[in-house]
Amino acid sequence: MALSRTTKAQIVKTYRTSKNDTGSSEVQIALLTTRINALTEHLKVHKHDVHTRYGLTKMVSKRRKLMRYLKNHNLDSYKNLIKALDVRG
Repeated sequence: MALSRTTKAQIVKTYRTSKNDTGSSEVQIALLTTRINALTEHLKVHKHDVHTRYGLTKMVSKRRKLMRYLKNHNLDSYKNLIKALDVRG
């Protein structure tokens, strides 16, 4: 369930904070959100896929930690990001 190169590049371009930014919290959260949404759709069809469910919970946990970090360090960016990604904060 990896993201294609073009999809990943588009997400990075949309959420980056500077021209050479590829690993900021905003970009990481956006990439994780895209992967989480794809896995959620996969699990709606394949209800007994336990290994994918385990990976999904790890991704959700990592995204939650990154969002907590962003909220503590840059509240305005955090608010804009949760609004743009339609994620509960």
